[in-house]
Amino acid sequence: MTENLTLLEKAALLTGKTVWETHDLPRHGVRSLWLADGPHGVRKQLGAADHLGIAASQPATCFPTAAGLASAWDPELAEEVGRALGAEAAAQDVDVLLGPGLNIKRSPLGGRNFEYVSEDPLLAGKVAAGLVRGIQSAGVAACPKHYAANSQELRRMASDSVVDERTLREIYLTAFGIVVTEAQPRTIMSAYNLVNGVYAHEDPFLLTQVLREEWGFDGAVISDWGGSNDVVAAAAAGGTLEMPAAGLDSARQLVAAVREGRLAEADLDARAAEVLQLVREAREPGTAAAVDVEAHHALARRVAARTAVLLRNEESVLPLAAGTRVAVIGDFARTPRYQGAGSSAVNPTRLDSVLDVIGESGLEMTAFAAGFQRNGTPDAGLRAEAVAAAQGADVALLFLGLDEIAESEGLDREHLRLHAAQTELLEAVAAVNPNVVVVLSAGGVVEMPWLGATKAVVHGYLAGQAGAGALLDVLTGVANPAGRLAETVPVRLSDTPTAETFPGRQRTAEYREGLYVGYRYYTTADVPVTFPFGFGLSYTTFAYADLTATADSATVTVTNTGAVRGADVVQVYVRRETPGVHRPDRTLAGFARVELEPGESATVTVPLGDAAFRHWDTVTGAWQVEQGTYAVLAGAHVDDLPLSVPVAVTGTMAPATDDPALARYARADVRRVPDADFAALLGRPVPPSSWSGPLGVNDALGRMQTARSPLARLAYRVLAWQRDRADKKGKPDLNILFLLNMPFRAIGKMTNGMVSTEMVDGIVRIVNGRFFSGAGAVVGAFFRNRSANRRTARELRGDA
Repeated sequence: MTENLTLLEKAALLTGKTVWETHDLPRHGVRSLWLADGPHGVRKQLGAADHLGIAASQPATCFPTAAGLASAWDPELAEEVGRALGAEAAAQDVDVLLGPGLNIKRSPLGGRNFEYVSEDPLLAGKVAAGLVRGIQSAGVAACPKHYAANSQELRRMASDSVVDERTLREIYLTAFGIVVTEAQPRTIMSAYNLVNGVYAHEDPFLLTQVLREEWGFDGAVISDWGGSNDVVAAAAAGGTLEMPAAGLDSARQLVAAVREGRLAEADLDARAAEVLQLVREAREPGTAAAVDVEAHHALARRVAARTAVLLRNEESVLPLAAGTRVAVIGDFARTPRYQGAGSSAVNPTRLDSVLDVIGESGLEMTAFAAGFQRNGTPDAGLRAEAVAAAQGADVALLFLGLDEIAESEGLDREHLRLHAAQTELLEAVAAVNPNVVVVLSAGGVVEMPWLGATKAVVHGYLAGQAGAGALLDVLTGVANPAGRLAETVPVRLSDTPTAETFPGRQRTAEYREGLYVGYRYYTTADVPVTFPFGFGLSYTTFAYADLTATADSATVTVTNTGAVRGADVVQVYVRRETPGVHRPDRTLAGFARVELEPGESATVTVPLGDAAFRHWDTVTGAWQVEQGTYAVLAGAHVDDLPLSVPVAVTGTMAPATDDPALARYARADVRRVPDADFAALLGRPVPPSSWSGPLGVNDALGRMQTARSPLARLAYRVLAWQRDRADKKGKPDLNILFLLNMPFRAIGKMTNGMVSTEMVDGIVRIVNGRFFSGAGAVVGAFFRNRSANRRTARELRGDA
């Protein structure tokens, strides 16, 4: 496949031509590919391109984000959404759609959690696999991301995720393994961060050993935008394509590495062949059918209704009957918060608000009141207006949620609270109208000390462009709520296992909690929660019976015991009953969604197999199943599992015994893990977390705060001032956030060849107080780079 290409041509294929395009080779008939963001909608930019969503993009259907879609617990629905995404991408001549996102929600503070599926790897993998199958059915390559252990936004391009191999494999790699083996994505995106000291895009353990050799992946690994560190090391390790546009400096580095024997030409050939294969499998531009925009909007509405989670429904206040007089309160009813901020931001084909569509709902709106300022600024006048509106209605519909600055790519959440202006409004409204229904718009969970002031709560997550109509469908019973939480709602942030350590604020992010992520922690450590993983109410009820199980599968009968048709998610968990290595009290082993008429029963079978019982054994370096007795549990959610049967499992090894140094992990005492215990889990000393010495090319620009150069410190203050000014306006400045978290090396990776690696070295000298030496180096390198770029471009074109 690469036989007729020169070294330079092969090298050029491994780096982007523009922000969104790969290199073409016209004399070989190789066209460029167009890549576009798209976890929940296609974002193909128009005109000047950037990777953060600042510039305008073509209109596309904005579906619910992954955090909401996950609540359906329905891979088939995810596949249907994927088919629509793929069709729209194909219609826009997009070759690679950058999504879905399936990193594990290690902490509810993760700023990008709205783009990710779940805290559980099985659920995340199954839903994401559905999306991938759907996208690729349209002839568009899906690109699951971000591989791997990408858990925080703070310093995301320079942070080192320090995690033991068992936790890495069981929690943070499992979802990706499910997607690769079940959906065969043609590409995968590596993460910005380091994993145990090695950048993800150049980690042979992640990219070759696990991804290619163990899982059988044969596609292209694409770096996150600016996430490539060493293009030569990446090519050797299995990293295919460096994006966005590092220019021809990277191509020259690859050619020199081959000629000098630092990179095997076979590795360069393999990476180039992966790009060529992607080109060969791509749909020809201009051949896709036109998209039915209205049909996709209707699909977005149906999906949003299927994914809303009914958390509370006291006295069965919901569904609301036709003619119910409702006061609509809350700024989100007028200006919906329907998606997150950052590179996933979609330009919707249309956008419904509650005020737009409530006239079609059968409800009688008595009044609308904004109730609060979106940014949380106290406003007694708005509150008084809302209280007056609530007094004259049968039901007060309060549309509350998180504003744009609370959740965004580039920054993590600071807390889990709603603005006080919203909770104080809720209390004031409840004092004059006890029938308060809260509808939440948020990409994740929030603390709910105000729950007792409500009759009902519906969590709509970020419901996409048709979310307003979908939520009214749920409120009125047109759609029976069937969403189930894909993450735990803790009572308070301080109850979470990473409350004191997330995000990692220095050079490392230490995963000291080990396996105890989300419900694995709460159920094992017996920590109360507001709403457990898998929870969700319906307008009907369900009963479970006749559980039988073997080591291969579990079978259970579900009956709709209520008065209306509804959908349920049967959840199956596994608990080990006999002694062995430490593990969470129970883990999700499978699930099945069923729709039933009143009185109807269905018997479902959930596959189990080794994956339900296994653990990663660090002694043998392999997946093992301990011989012993396990309980197979079935029910409505992780804390409601009324059925249990024992299963004797032959296994692959005798029960093992933990190192006594891991006793803390056996009892899930992971809130404040000392160095010695974490080192025992890691199997090596804990690496230093603090910075030392001068700044290097892989330090984030935010570290200029303490640089030796006064110019660098001034530059930091300017960036910080711009960040703070944007925060006060309630809209994050994504470019500034990106710059503060960006390492110096990315200057050379994102300027389309204007800045070379040699120039970056000079810039770092300036930052470290060596102004004249650094400036001289930058100037000299600038002219050398410009000359080399011209020469390389001529050679690539085949000019004499």
